[in-house]
Amino acid sequence: MTENNTLEISRRRLLGTVGAAGAAGLVIGAAGGVGVTTAGSDGGTTDGAGTDGTPLLTTVGSTEVMFHGKHQAGITTPLQSRGHLIAFDLAPGAGRKESMALLRRWSVTARALMSGKAPAGDTGVALDAGPSSLTVTFGFGRTFFDRTGLTARRPSALDPLPAFSADALDARRSEGDLWVQIGADDALVAFHALRALQKDAGDAARVRWQMNGFNRSAGATAKPMTARNLMGQIDGTGNPKVTDPDFDRRIFVPAGTARGGATEWMAGGSYAVVRRIRMLLDDWEKLPLDRQEKVIGRRKSDGAPLTGGSETTELDLNKRGPDGTTVIPDNAHSRISAPEQNGGAAMLRRPWSFHDGIAPDGTPDAGLLFVCWQADPLRGFVPVQRKLDRGDALSAFIRHEASGLFAVPGGPAEGEYVGQRLLES
Repeated sequence: MTENNTLEISRRRLLGTVGAAGAAGLVIGAAGGVGVTTAGSDGGTTDGAGTDGTPLLTTVGSTEVMFHGKHQAGITTPLQSRGHLIAFDLAPGAGRKESMALLRRWSVTARALMSGKAPAGDTGVALDAGPSSLTVTFGFGRTFFDRTGLTARRPSALDPLPAFSADALDARRSEGDLWVQIGADDALVAFHALRALQKDAGDAARVRWQMNGFNRSAGATAKPMTARNLMGQIDGTGNPKVTDPDFDRRIFVPAGTARGGATEWMAGGSYAVVRRIRMLLDDWEKLPLDRQEKVIGRRKSDGAPLTGGSETTELDLNKRGPDGTTVIPDNAHSRISAPEQNGGAAMLRRPWSFHDGIAPDGTPDAGLLFVCWQADPLRGFVPVQRKLDRGDALSAFIRHEASGLFAVPGGPAEGEYVGQRLLES
């Protein structure tokens, strides 16, 4: 049998959606380089079945993100409702050869799952679902290059992040040789991918840490909206957009450049900073609304700056109130993190919320799985975090508990596996 026949049984086929008429391809921004295909329902009957009587998937379930492309999926892909972050360490004795085999396995599995197919011997967890916007993104930590004898090819952009005064990092939940981000608009589809990739690791790699996240479900609001975090704040307003003329330069490593020590295998790739940020929700929720808004510098209701306008209105950092003080306080989170306050530093924030239970004292272990993307973390995350560390009003209500930095190579071409240009060069 062929590889595809051996490894894949289509979940969509079980629902009669393979080859559905009216399938349309959409691309999310030329700069993003990530293709998204939605299986249409043209030709369906009034009871939601296709012309052959088999049921059709809803739009949420049928949306497929392409595995191959200039950039890996899961960077510019719209936020999904369920996510898993997982880091692996190579097993003792495993090196470059074992890593090549592992990344091949992972790539075959990810490609199949993202197209709505299930590997042979599958558990059947997601048989009723389609691709559900599943994305699987792979990255390499600093220590991976030591374990595989590839230190000469390690970018200097992977140098350890500086220590920040507010950090309370747990080393057991930080860093790692390999990192995987999974996102989907269905919780079972996301778990299915997590389980499949963990099984694929076999004896080559062991789980170092794993975190689970969520966002608002697709279609839960009357119109598309910027996500809210667990503090109730609209989160992500200032993100660069794929339509910005300098988006690629800020977010992706260009080909033929040595900036930050990046080597050619990172062309089209990006660097992910991952932080587990616990929110002290009991303390935050005791603040009256006007105090919360001054901490952030934006209205809670619609995310607009305190200086007026709508969510997308530029901050007026010089506007003063009747008392002569700036309307947006000097220590407001939005002021300190604004690109114009940080030499134009920009990063694409793509976070997940998390809730890992209630502590014995009744406080929630909840907050933000902060993931940001940039072409160079020394020009993106680091300068902004340094400034926040020195005087952000929000710091009193959060704790940075884990951290990681990963080099995420460009997307694989047809016939390639993720990381092939590094491992086989």
